[in-house]
Amino acid sequence: MCTSYLKRALLYGSALFTTGLLSAQDNLKLKYDNSVIYAGIEVGAKGVKMSLLELEKDSKLSNSFNILKDSSVNTDFISFTGPTFSATLNGLSGLYATALTKYNIPSSRVFTVVSSGVKMQAEKEQKTFWVNNLVDSFKLKIKEPKRQVEIVDVSQEARLSHLGIVPAAKRFSTFLIDIGSGNSKGGYFPIDDNSNEFKLFQLNWGTKSTANAAEKRMDEYDKTLANYSRQLYRVLSNVENSELIYSVNASGAYQMNDYIAFSGGIAWAAATLLQPEQIDNPVVTVTYEDVERLAGQLYSDYNSLSADELVKNITNTSLDKEAIAKEIKRVHGVFDQRSLMAGAGLLLKIMRQFKSIYESKGFVLVKNGQVGWVSAYVDQTMSK
Repeated sequence: MCTSYLKRALLYGSALFTTGLLSAQDNLKLKYDNSVIYAGIEVGAKGVKMSLLELEKDSKLSNSFNILKDSSVNTDFISFTGPTFSATLNGLSGLYATALTKYNIPSSRVFTVVSSGVKMQAEKEQKTFWVNNLVDSFKLKIKEPKRQVEIVDVSQEARLSHLGIVPAAKRFSTFLIDIGSGNSKGGYFPIDDNSNEFKLFQLNWGTKSTANAAEKRMDEYDKTLANYSRQLYRVLSNVENSELIYSVNASGAYQMNDYIAFSGGIAWAAATLLQPEQIDNPVVTVTYEDVERLAGQLYSDYNSLSADELVKNITNTSLDKEAIAKEIKRVHGVFDQRSLMAGAGLLLKIMRQFKSIYESKGFVLVKNGQVGWVSAYVDQTMSK
């Protein structure tokens, strides 16, 4: 993303601070008495996401922000078809209008970006014109020809995601991998107390692109789940042998990090399905075997992962089972069975590269990683 634009937008936005928030924002759970709200809207491989972020006015502290709300529209943009293009354009313009009209956020405090996953997938399929057309059509639809819609570079997105997701206390000891819809990216900071030097990890595969590849391999006369599972196995084996092993080795993370953390939609989904009772915890620790068991259930015993079945097994009476059930249903609303199988399978393949070293510590799954980029943009700029 263009840093100069972000600085201009944020500095302009800071001039619009008010001590009293507009009434349309009253339904949001604000943390600070004196704050401003930003919105980040991202076109990803699977759809369009919007995050609302509260930043404390005049704060000198890093990470002094509060995640207010996130919402998404599933559009499957990386299928690159007419219907998915139209759905993505409508989702993007609709969320932009919501930020302006429902939450009264000035356009200068609304960031609109296209993810690196979309960029990489479009380049791989030689369909970059779909992305450029989307950006131009969006500007035309909202009647803002000068609006910045940045197509994010993978290294920048990975670095800022790390800054926005990983707590400062563990910033220089954590290797973060964000599994998106179209790609996976991440990395770590190799030099202590230097957040500008970043070692990149990238893989041109994500949950949706993996699922799409498995679907494309299926014979038109056999669309069964069993055949999908076979094709998914072949896709993942190819990913592992042709790209993943090299990417992990090239990152040099084995000797440099104490923690391996995963973010992205599949990390949130896996954490929720594996440990639904941890609904209030933004991160959970799991083992390779936990995720391996989940992958098996997704294929052979999918009903056992329904909200009713998972809540039934919770014995702690102090927990809000209704809220837990709602979150589990949200997972199933975002991902269908086959997408969950693809995401869990990809997660397992990546974990496998670190299993022998990190199995005693487990792996960390981050649930709220989807707001990492916008929180880092705002936090970094306003802290200067």
